[in-house]
Amino acid sequence: MEYLEFEQPIKELQEQLVSCKLVGEENGVDVKQACKQIELAIEESKKNIYSKLTAWQKVQLSRHPSRPYSLDYIYEMTDNTFIELHGDRNFGDDKAMVGGMGKIDGIPFMIIGQQKGKNTKERQYRRFGMSNPEGYRKALRLMKLAEKFNMPIVTLIDTPGAYPGLEAEERGQGEAIARNIYEMMKLEVPVICIVIGEGASGGALGIGVGNQVFMMENTWYSVISPENCSAILWRSWDYKEQVASQMKMTPNDMFDLKIIEGIIPEPLGGAHYDPESAAVSLKTQILKSYNELNKLKPEELKIQRQQKFLAIGEFAD
Repeated sequence: MEYLEFEQPIKELQEQLVSCKLVGEENGVDVKQACKQIELAIEESKKNIYSKLTAWQKVQLSRHPSRPYSLDYIYEMTDNTFIELHGDRNFGDDKAMVGGMGKIDGIPFMIIGQQKGKNTKERQYRRFGMSNPEGYRKALRLMKLAEKFNMPIVTLIDTPGAYPGLEAEERGQGEAIARNIYEMMKLEVPVICIVIGEGASGGALGIGVGNQVFMMENTWYSVISPENCSAILWRSWDYKEQVASQMKMTPNDMFDLKIIEGIIPEPLGGAHYDPESAAVSLKTQILKSYNELNKLKPEELKIQRQQKFLAIGEFAD
């Protein structure tokens, strides 16, 4: 387990617990009571730390290297029924964008998500979850396929942004994202979007137009990352923590601004502490939203989705 800077008190207690158990094993001493006290201290420390996380600390948790990614959730929720589909039928198959069909509690869904890597080699293979234009075109192809077979769509958002390389611009990155936003507005099947990690810029919005949008507890959603915003304003990353608190990018901020419909709880400490439990929470919300949206007619789904996004930013004096 890797520990972030603000998690150091927990790390120290965990090390004490390991040492306590080791002493008991090596010397044949009953250390159950001592270990129990340390375990209680760990639990108390977790509650104290995670109950008052700053916006920047939530950003750090959303990027935790042990955090579950899209495919982890997909395989956990679909009980080995997921069939991944590939290619945009135009240029190629983008490994940063995954998608396919799978059953959740017997209900067929088209599930699309951005996929990061768990080690250096895989991160390069997946481009850290940053999609090229063909990734967004693949996602749109799968959405249209879902609409053809009257299949609800789930998108899992986890990206630091669309890929900024020259080749992406040459192949129409901006057009691909804009086309997805336009076409997703017109889909006549339920669309449920969930931010499971980082939700940055148009890279997130390219698969983020849904009838209902949710965020997991330790995630963020914004037009730009705190580091890049700080770099633009001060030409330095030094103000990233200050920027994060001002940008209103946490799930609570998004809910207060009525950009999302709800916040999906995570296990204490973050989804990486108990991925199975986090997947259960995600699955529960997907099924609940599907049951609500499935009552609407195709035209009603389209109108509801359009009105939801048109209302964002409206205010009255």
